[in-house]
Amino acid sequence: MGTRRKSRELVLQMLFQADMGKQSVDHVRQTFWAEHAGTSTDVRGFADDLFRVATDRGVEIDKLIERHAEHWRMERMAAVDRNLLRAGVAEFLAYPETPRAVVINESLEIARKFSSLESVQFVNGVLDSVAKELQKPA
Repeated sequence: MGTRRKSRELVLQMLFQADMGKQSVDHVRQTFWAEHAGTSTDVRGFADDLFRVATDRGVEIDKLIERHAEHWRMERMAAVDRNLLRAGVAEFLAYPETPRAVVINESLEIARKFSSLESVQFVNGVLDSVAKELQKPA
């Protein structure tokens, strides 16, 4: 597994922990990395950066997701899907040089591992729609 894929999986886990455990960002960071002490600095660095963007810009990210997830409110989405979408949109925003297709494909691979077949289709549709909006000139 590549460095970035591992980072993306860890970001999903951190966001899930913050979301479901209703824990502060600092608490999640502290406890999560204590449990993953052997993580390489490259993996941890990218994961920390995506987690920071996803939490710092959470309101903006959630609005983008809800706008493109027709008839779905964030709280009604499966927790894994919701947090995977947050991580993907955070990467769109923080790393615009990464091809959108790469971010979407990586998110789909992670959805296949941690969620359901229906979730893969849902995540694909939402991320593709968000990516198209973000590519439009302002």
